[in-house]
Amino acid sequence: MVVTSTGDETGEVTLLYTLGAARSFADPSAVFADARRWSAHVGIVANDTDAVGAFVRTHGIENDYALRDWDKWGTMVDIKEATDTPRHVFVGTSRGDRRLAENVGWEYLTAREAAAKAGWELGEPEPSERAAGVVDRLRRLVTGRSWWPF
Repeated sequence: MVVTSTGDETGEVTLLYTLGAARSFADPSAVFADARRWSAHVGIVANDTDAVGAFVRTHGIENDYALRDWDKWGTMVDIKEATDTPRHVFVGTSRGDRRLAENVGWEYLTAREAAAKAGWELGEPEPSERAAGVVDRLRRLVTGRSWWPF
């Protein structure tokens, strides 16, 4: 895991969002800009690194973590080991995200809780984006299996 420097590492927090949480904000670019004011490291993680790359390019966000094809669990363990901040906060959207945070030793906030604390506005993802996410997850679930005929 490579943690890149933003040059402004004055905060005591390493802040990590799931892709779903980042998508839930009305203005992800503004959320990340605001978070950089008080966080040493800020980034997005998901099991689908291509989707994270597309999201950060679309919104002009700098992800402090050089992601590789690794699951969220391994990525979060690597990030925690690579950063020396006293707090590691994971912003997610599901019970699975909460379990993940608890198992790897990160504080957990839902996107709604983070938005309320920081004054960020939540938005609704586009219906096509939501549907595409479901289709992508289903495709990854079945392709590459010995029983899948295509």
